[in-house]
Amino acid sequence: MSENNPDKDEQTSGTKKTISLPISRVRLIMKSSPDVSSINQDALFLTTKATELFVQHLAVSSFNNGPGKETNTLSYSDLANTAEDTETFHFLTDILPKKILARDYLKSLEEMQEEEADF
Repeated sequence: MSENNPDKDEQTSGTKKTISLPISRVRLIMKSSPDVSSINQDALFLTTKATELFVQHLAVSSFNNGPGKETNTLSYSDLANTAEDTETFHFLTDILPKKILARDYLKSLEEMQEEEADF
């Protein structure tokens, strides 16, 4: 079949080289939406590529703004801080919350309950 259409094989192999995320996973995520009935291959490729670029931008911003630059590491706290501090990534604060110890959470919960009791 590749003898009949060599351009298609070149295009497919070129597409695989330009993206790193598995297209099948992106397709599965897209199809999980009840609003999606079919997915165009071009739309699938562009969504996959856009996702990769977004994740790369988040990682680079987190790395450059976090303390991991000195140690050449990227941690969850770097991502959470970037999500909270940068307006562009602020929509991720629910997905990447800052970690909090259970005792600190319970203490703040008690303080909130005391404030509500005062009203």
